[in-house]
Amino acid sequence: ILLVEQNAKRALRFCNRGYVLDQGRNAYTGPGVDLLEDKKVIDLYLGKL
Repeated sequence: ILLVEQNAKRALRFCNRGYVLDQGRNAYTGPGVDLLEDKKVIDLYLGKL
């Protein structure tokens, strides 16, 4: 299932694998929980949790 969601923080809590796209390219891939804990992903894409 491919889910495109505006609320990334919420969606990543439930997904097995997440992808962060930046300018149409895959910037980060990994388990949703790992992306939520990745400092670079938080700083650049998610903001404060």
